[in-house]
Amino acid sequence: MSITEARPHLRTVRPGQLFIDGAWADAAEGRTIPNLNPADGTVTTQVAAADPADMQRAVRSARRAFDEGPWPRMSAHERGRVLLRAAELIERDAQEIAFLETIDMGKPISVSSGIDLPFVTQAYRYFGGLAAHLDGATRSTGTPTFAYTLHEPVGVVGAITPFNFPLILSTSKLAPALAAGNTVVHKPAEPTPLTALKMAALLAEAGLPEGVLNVVTGPGPELGQTLVDDPGVDKIAFTGSTAVGQSIIRAAAATLKKVTMELGGKSANILFADADLDRAVDDAFWAAFFNTGQYCMAGTRLLVQRSVLAEVTERLVAQAEAVTPADPLLDTTWFGPIAHQAQYDKVVEYVGIGQAEGARLATGGTAFHNPDQPDGLYWRPTIFTDATPDMRISQEEIFGPVLTVLPFDTEQEAVALANSTKYGLAAGVHTRDAKRAHRVAGALAAGTCWVNTYSQFDPRMPMGGYKHSGYGREFGPESMHNYTQVKSVWMDLRE
Repeated sequence: MSITEARPHLRTVRPGQLFIDGAWADAAEGRTIPNLNPADGTVTTQVAAADPADMQRAVRSARRAFDEGPWPRMSAHERGRVLLRAAELIERDAQEIAFLETIDMGKPISVSSGIDLPFVTQAYRYFGGLAAHLDGATRSTGTPTFAYTLHEPVGVVGAITPFNFPLILSTSKLAPALAAGNTVVHKPAEPTPLTALKMAALLAEAGLPEGVLNVVTGPGPELGQTLVDDPGVDKIAFTGSTAVGQSIIRAAAATLKKVTMELGGKSANILFADADLDRAVDDAFWAAFFNTGQYCMAGTRLLVQRSVLAEVTERLVAQAEAVTPADPLLDTTWFGPIAHQAQYDKVVEYVGIGQAEGARLATGGTAFHNPDQPDGLYWRPTIFTDATPDMRISQEEIFGPVLTVLPFDTEQEAVALANSTKYGLAAGVHTRDAKRAHRVAGALAAGTCWVNTYSQFDPRMPMGGYKHSGYGREFGPESMHNYTQVKSVWMDLRE
């Protein structure tokens, strides 16, 4: 049964407006863009298509709210209470939020409701509690002074988020930024704005003052550039591709904005011959194909010790061929469509590149025709073998359900292969040898390393990249440092 059959009130999605200065409004020019459901190609609703003037208006609202409004001047306990109330409202409206996430992005409803919503609720509770723990420190200076530090909010934060985890990745920025006392202009991805708009409504209901959060929907490059260039913005928090991140960094230098970047990945998942193969193969499969592979930390390079390569590959192929992509609103679906047409086209392109490079297509590599949703963006789980480390499918982020399997012989070779890309977002290690696990985890150039598991997350644990995967951390207490600046205060104690 689909969620809309069980809960028919969810079938209608209201048109999306801009949320600026605590009020809903159409775009200044009245333009809209259709919001498409990737499962069947239908238009779910129309969403406001802002232009640079709308973005500038949102920045002025956030600037005024920071410079003159109550939010940065509230006690940390008061700010925390608003975020805790937001968590309660997310739980209250969980079915609606999960539905919006699923029809917007194609994420299975079982994932939206069973994984994403509980995580987001927990994150708002975590940062609601953490708000009161932004403590400074006293320092002994050897001088007749009383010296201490203060953590103060950065100011106006421009949050730019991608399409693959719309709700979680907006939370990764909004929750710590608000907890620290900042104001925010949020630019969600053009194809997936629905939960961002819903969260604006819930945070306003929770007690967020006018202008503290502004949400501007519409064409990404134009609006993102306006946000980055605006001198009224103090910081940019971005999740997305490395190429776009680099362009933001260059542009932000003109106004010396602070930036944090959570960028691309080509994560290596290392499977040693002594691993528990039943568990390791299952972990490797979902490391690559969770969220239809649209996952910056996906383990899309599986490094397998040569003595078990044939067995592991055979098991993975069997598991992939048992998957049937299906309507993400069905409670039984775990593998849905690709989020939008441009991403689908990119997957098609890279499957062609892999074949042209000489890798062997072990399974998949074709679209999946769902007779109930013939216009859906469905693609079969795809596995390449007989690849080499220098191939583009081994080096470049595809961001779709495509796994490349590479062999290795020794531990040293595995580490070298794992570190042989420009990325360093995540990695995995599967082995029964605890000493090897610690040794290899320490040698991997990656911001997150999972051992005998994959894709474990908690709001208390930071995530972020090395190398071209970016800098700064999201979640955990470390993320609060991205949204504060430190002031040193010296007080003379002489008579």
